[in-house]
Amino acid sequence: MSAFSDYLENVIINKLLRNQAYTPPATVYLALFTAVTGLETDAPSAEVSGDTYARQACALDAASGGVSANTSEIAFPQAGASWGTITHFALVDHETNVTWGTNVHVLMYGALTVSKAIGAGDTLKVAASDLDISIS
Repeated sequence: MSAFSDYLENVIINKLLRNQAYTPPATVYLALFTAVTGLETDAPSAEVSGDTYARQACALDAASGGVSANTSEIAFPQAGASWGTITHFALVDHETNVTWGTNVHVLMYGALTVSKAIGAGDTLKVAASDLDISIS
């Protein structure tokens, strides 16, 4: 994982340094994007949409040494049509809402090590422990 969104940076400052309330999401979801546009500012414009695409729940290992990873495989539905070339991903706090910055927020985001074109019949999978999250 390469970066916190501005939203999550503000949550951290307000919660840890200003004693402001924050309720973390019960579940975080992995979302796929065809560009980095808006991920940092919590206003992405390039999330895959339509066809069979759906954000997938992402369970994480307990952090140790500032590092965590997904506990099990994350499998997206088989694409019925092209999703384009996936270049980025994000952990978000809502499964379906698309009102960015209000009802769904980018928490963390990053670039895929290798971009992946998803065509009809393809299934994107993230093997257990392949989604690495670190804070340094």
